[in-house]
Amino acid sequence: MNEMAPLPRPERVRKPDWIRVKAPTSEGFANTRALMRSKNLVTVCEEAACPNIGECWTKKHATVMILGDTCTRACAFCNVKTGMPRAVDPMEPQNVADACAQMGLEHIVVTSVDRDDLPDGGARQFVKVIEAIRRTNPTTTIEILTPDFRNKHEAAVEMIVAARPDVYNHNLETVPRLYPTIRPGARYYASIRLLETVKKLDPSIFTKSGIMLGLGEERLEVHQVMDDMRSADIDFLTMGQYLQPTPRHAKVAEFVTPQAFQAYGAIARAKGFLLVASSPLTRSSYHAGDDFQKMRAAREAKLAKATAQA
Repeated sequence: MNEMAPLPRPERVRKPDWIRVKAPTSEGFANTRALMRSKNLVTVCEEAACPNIGECWTKKHATVMILGDTCTRACAFCNVKTGMPRAVDPMEPQNVADACAQMGLEHIVVTSVDRDDLPDGGARQFVKVIEAIRRTNPTTTIEILTPDFRNKHEAAVEMIVAARPDVYNHNLETVPRLYPTIRPGARYYASIRLLETVKKLDPSIFTKSGIMLGLGEERLEVHQVMDDMRSADIDFLTMGQYLQPTPRHAKVAEFVTPQAFQAYGAIARAKGFLLVASSPLTRSSYHAGDDFQKMRAAREAKLAKATAQA
């Protein structure tokens, strides 16, 4: 009797040295995880398998993901589970504010899953979270990272901008050509318009967006994305290396070198962004508090220079 030969295991791509991080083991990491569990909160740090979780949680920096842990989209790059989400938790806004207070955060980042099942896409919950943080932590600056609120973004953005977060982030994720395979539920130019709308409604709010490299994009396509962002008056650009969360997700086409990230960063700065973060391990909320201070200082310097020249 012939035995069936075992199927070959898929070749595992070895990560280069510059992308490897140590497993989190610190006491601060454990304390942050315990706090998130005690408040029944979800974090994008865990759900998206962020490589910086050890460093950030050790420093008691965590990005809260509101509106549950289940997304109504199925993007090819994202590790968040897809399905029918649970009902919105009415206690979530105050739980986020309380966690912010217990961690002593000077700057907090709040994101969410896509909630295409909700009439407002979840915008009202963002407003409630911002209001709860303002009541409980009046000196904490607030950065939000929202989905695209597909087919309802104008009303959703108006509602959120009226609550006046300090930073409004929405990631473009990749170049337009790759949207059908990487971000099929979204539309590139709709995301650009969303960020443009924020600036038109309230120019004082900093806008921010990010893309992943290593998905098969071409250099000139990345430059075009930068130009599109600047046309929408986006203040802050983040660029980081895409990492494949599981074998069922989109494969890494290339590990972009640190030198290439530096070159992209230099080009972005020349195009006029107030701030650029470009490295393999850069993520939307990585060092967000420090970056907010830098961005605010850059705006003040720019305004001072314009006044002096007037």
